[in-house]
Amino acid sequence: MTERTRTRTPAVPVDWVAAGTMAARLVRPGPRASRDELSDLVGSLREVGHAAAAHITDITELEPADGRGITDVPLSKVLVVDRSSWARANAQVFSTLVPGTLHQRGPSAAGYAGAAQVAGVLALLSGKVLGQFDPFTAQGRGRLFLVAPNILAVEREMAAEPEDFRLWVALHEQTHALQFAAAPWLAEHLRERASRLLELTKQSDDDGAPGGLGDLVERVTRVLNDALRDGGSSLDSGPALAGVLGREQAEVVKEVGAVMALLEGHADVTMDAVGPGVVPSVASIRARFEARRGAVGSPLQRVLRRLLGLDAKLAQYRDGAAFVRAVEKRAGRNAVNAVFSGPEALPEPREIADPRAWVRRVLG
Repeated sequence: MTERTRTRTPAVPVDWVAAGTMAARLVRPGPRASRDELSDLVGSLREVGHAAAAHITDITELEPADGRGITDVPLSKVLVVDRSSWARANAQVFSTLVPGTLHQRGPSAAGYAGAAQVAGVLALLSGKVLGQFDPFTAQGRGRLFLVAPNILAVEREMAAEPEDFRLWVALHEQTHALQFAAAPWLAEHLRERASRLLELTKQSDDDGAPGGLGDLVERVTRVLNDALRDGGSSLDSGPALAGVLGREQAEVVKEVGAVMALLEGHADVTMDAVGPGVVPSVASIRARFEARRGAVGSPLQRVLRRLLGLDAKLAQYRDGAAFVRAVEKRAGRNAVNAVFSGPEALPEPREIADPRAWVRRVLG
C-alpha cells in the first residue's frame, strides 16, 4: 500500500435521514412577508403550477407515453415548499441515486459525518433553487417542487410582475414533468448513470487510483483556499475538478451533462415560447433573469457557485437552449421531440455543440 493510498480520504457512508434533518436546521430563513402575503403566495403557486401543464402540452406537442391526458392524470404532483422541506426532500432524492455502499444503516460516527457533508451542500442550495421536478422518488408521474421563499425573493429583486413570474417558473418545471412523462425510460437512464459515476468514485478510493473521493476533496479544498487567498481570480482558471476524474468517470460526466443540457435548454426555450399571450411580461422577465444569472457576485459567491456546480448549470441552460433552437431552425418546430423516443436518440456530448450532427444521425 502506497503512502498516497494510506492518506486518501475514504468514501463516507451517509445517514440520509440525518442529512435531511441537519440540512433543514441549517437553512437560512427566507424573505420577510406578512401572513396574508405568504398565504397568497402559496395559493398562487399552487394555481399556476397546475395551469402551466396545459400551456406546456400545447406548445411542445409532447404527450405522456401512457396515453393518459393531463385532464385524466395530473402531469405532476405540485408541492409548494419552504427551504427546509426542499432540503429534506432532496436528501431523499440523493439516497435513491447513490450505490448501496454509500448508505449508512443504523447510527454511526461515519454516517453522521457523511450526513453533515451532504447537509451543508443542501442548506446552501436551498436558498438558490426556484423549482425542481423529481422523477425519482414518487410513484406515478413524479412531484414538482416550487420553493416559495426563493421565488418571492427573486421576484422582489427583479421587480417582476408576481403572477407572471410565478407562472414562468412553473412553465419551466412542468416542461421537465412532461419530458419524463413522454420518456418514462429517462429517469432510470439517469439513475443508472449517476449510480455508475458514484460506483467508479468509490472504486477509485478502494483501489488507490486517481478519481476517488479523496482526490475530489483535496482538489475542492485547494480551490477554496486559493480563491479566498487571491480574491477569487483563480476561479477563472478552469473547472475545479479538471484532471481529477478518471477516463470513464469523465465520459459519464460528459454524457450526463449532455442530457441535462438538453432537458434544461428545452425547458428554457419552451417557457419563453408560450409568449406574451400567456405571460404578458415574458420578454422583460427573461431579460432581467439573464442579467441576474450573469452577475458574477462576490469572491465567496463565485467560490460557492463553482464548487457546487452552479456555473456548469448555467452553461447547460445556454448550451441546451442553443441546441434546441438550432434543431428547430434546421428541422422544424418541435423536431427536438425525437430525443424522447429512446436512449439512442439522446444527443451525444459533441452533438450539443454540433446540432447538425444530431439531426443527421437521428432525423436523417
